[in-house]
Amino acid sequence: MHDIHEIPLDQIDENALPRDRSALDETDLSDLTLSIAAHGLRMPVEVFPSTGPKPYGLISGFRRLSAHRELTLSTIPAFIRQPADIPSALAQMIEENEIRADITPWERAKIVLTAIEHGYFDTIDQALPRLYPTYDHNRRARLRAVAEVVTHFGDHALTDPRSLSQRQLTRLATNLRAGMGDTMLVALQESSDKSPATQWSLLAAICEDAEAEAKAPKLHYKPGQPKYHRRVQDDLTVRRERTKDGWTLRFTGKTAKGPLMEDIMDYVEDTFGRRQR
Repeated sequence: MHDIHEIPLDQIDENALPRDRSALDETDLSDLTLSIAAHGLRMPVEVFPSTGPKPYGLISGFRRLSAHRELTLSTIPAFIRQPADIPSALAQMIEENEIRADITPWERAKIVLTAIEHGYFDTIDQALPRLYPTYDHNRRARLRAVAEVVTHFGDHALTDPRSLSQRQLTRLATNLRAGMGDTMLVALQESSDKSPATQWSLLAAICEDAEAEAKAPKLHYKPGQPKYHRRVQDDLTVRRERTKDGWTLRFTGKTAKGPLMEDIMDYVEDTFGRRQR
């Protein structure tokens, strides 16, 4: 049985480890703060001796520590762990959060990539068995696929990547491998609606296009085609999109205005109308 220590809050560095929980839900934190104020802390946090700016680094209990800071308490009950190294401490944090917190697939992949960026591991394949030792081959493969998506989209392309399900992220990874990554980024960048629902509808349409293309009988395209998007001028991008009834060409940019659309309609009528005669 580990002893519980009362450790001053100012001696705990919550940033000693990269964290898999990238954001705190304000409602959940408020509820936890009220509960601690009324009943005290039910589960101590976990810390480890640190050589950093503070004597202890936080392993688990980020929300609990945040709530104590909100309450301006001076100390917090804590278990002092002795992990063999930083990767072991990371694995302990992840194990605790897998049990107690609703960590999203995006956050799981993000912590793997962050650990690599910090130099704790060289590759994803080296990191996965250390950070997620209980995952079988299939779960690690799914997490590796999500890591590809996180790497491609980064921190700013998607408004709320944590809302994406494992199924959605796996689908994106499949289509990234099929070469649709640049088209996805163009669709997100050119859209003025940055809501998560709209962003997913754009990505899903691109996935549907690529998936239908892969299933269709081999069509006779010119070399280097089909083309999914083209930036035809610095301020004009054209992207094709499959719809239920056919196809849509989306024109975005400063020159995508009425007169240009009239020119395009004239060109279509002249070119394809003549073919039908």
